[in-house]
Amino acid sequence: MLSPRYLSIVLAIVIAGVSTAFISFLPTTDLTTLFVCFISCLIFGSVLIYFALDYLVFKEVNQLYDRIKQIKKKNFSVIPRKQLIEKENPIELLKQELNSYVTTKEDEVKELKKAAKYRQEFLADVSHELKTPIFAAQGFVHTLLDNPEEELEIRTKFLEKAAKSLDGLDELVKDLLTVSQIETGAIKISKKPLDLRPVILEIFEQLEAKAKKKNISLKLTGKEGPLTVKADPQRIEQVLINLIDNGIKYGNPDGKVSVFVEERKKMFQIIVRDNGPGISSEHLPRLFERFYRVDRSRSRESGGTGLGLAIVKHVMQRHGGSLSITSELGHGSCFRLIFPANRWHANH
Repeated sequence: MLSPRYLSIVLAIVIAGVSTAFISFLPTTDLTTLFVCFISCLIFGSVLIYFALDYLVFKEVNQLYDRIKQIKKKNFSVIPRKQLIEKENPIELLKQELNSYVTTKEDEVKELKKAAKYRQEFLADVSHELKTPIFAAQGFVHTLLDNPEEELEIRTKFLEKAAKSLDGLDELVKDLLTVSQIETGAIKISKKPLDLRPVILEIFEQLEAKAKKKNISLKLTGKEGPLTVKADPQRIEQVLINLIDNGIKYGNPDGKVSVFVEERKKMFQIIVRDNGPGISSEHLPRLFERFYRVDRSRSRESGGTGLGLAIVKHVMQRHGGSLSITSELGHGSCFRLIFPANRWHANH
């Protein structure tokens, strides 16, 4: 491989030879003059050519070579980003393309690291959430095994607690599968015309017994008549059950959970409101994250998996809608489901 030093000497010899040949045709030229001319052209030419090549060509090529070596090592962060001057120069264009490639690959590496961190955190959360019901059930079962002579009433009590823990585990696994399948697209959203009024009233019937235990009333208000939406019946029902059930779980006794339906020009909205203790503003941005709980101990007592609102968010996104919450301590919470108007068909 030619270095700038050897290349400059070769070019300087050629230039010195050509220059000396021209001078030799002059009538007054002698050998001493020709020798001095040749040596002068050789020395000055090689020096000038060397610096010109080193600065204009080899410096750029060496920079590219160094960057290619860094790319091979998958080390993108140490490669400098320089503002390139607009030149119709092949080396500059190549350098620009290389910088663009490096930027793209560095972004890909960042995304991969972010995804890896997310998976690690998710696995840690799942592991923690699964351990709780498993350890609880194990504890109750081992207590029975260690005390086989316990009275039937006590044995039944421990078995009921173990069954409750296992039911919670089953619910958690189902919610995990649902979230995963929605995120990966494994669950297909099958949209069809759906009247929400009977769906909401049926959910009220399903949750009536739970609401009566806390003397909470369930009420549907807003637009009269059929409330028809083009949506996946199973998933929209899941969304509404999660929100209404949350309102009952965390609502204050002797309170109410209301579902308000409103149609506007550019959108259709469903508002689920409760009169619970409310949620501090610091928790609101993270409320739809997996396993995020405002009060972990209270959530576990209520039987929540920590995935309900994450499921609601993903289902709404798959329907082209959105989900938001407003809440104030001491004044309850308000969940707002918004659908674009072109996805709704209200019957009058």
